[in-house]
Amino acid sequence: MRIEWSEPAVLDLESIKEFISRDSEYYAIEFTSRIIEMIEKLAAFSNLGRKAPEVDDDNIREIVFYNYRIIYKLTNESILILGIIHAARDLNNVKPQPWEDS
Repeated sequence: MRIEWSEPAVLDLESIKEFISRDSEYYAIEFTSRIIEMIEKLAAFSNLGRKAPEVDDDNIREIVFYNYRIIYKLTNESILILGIIHAARDLNNVKPQPWEDS
């Protein structure tokens, strides 16, 4: 299955990398590379994640990587990465929510 990235998800990944690089450029690259590897596993195992609890849609799913929720949407042709959100954030208070503009 093809993996696509939404613009907010790309910005989320860049933000994570920037934040970690304040302490270590090496770990920033390593951590974001591992997030990408986890996402690439979805191409073979699209149902790897669970249904996102905030939304009543079985096609909006998430996988957790360390303290980050990788939220994605399943379609017949692809997997759309919607966002990479720190698990401490309450998605009910995030506007727009990652799945609203998908």
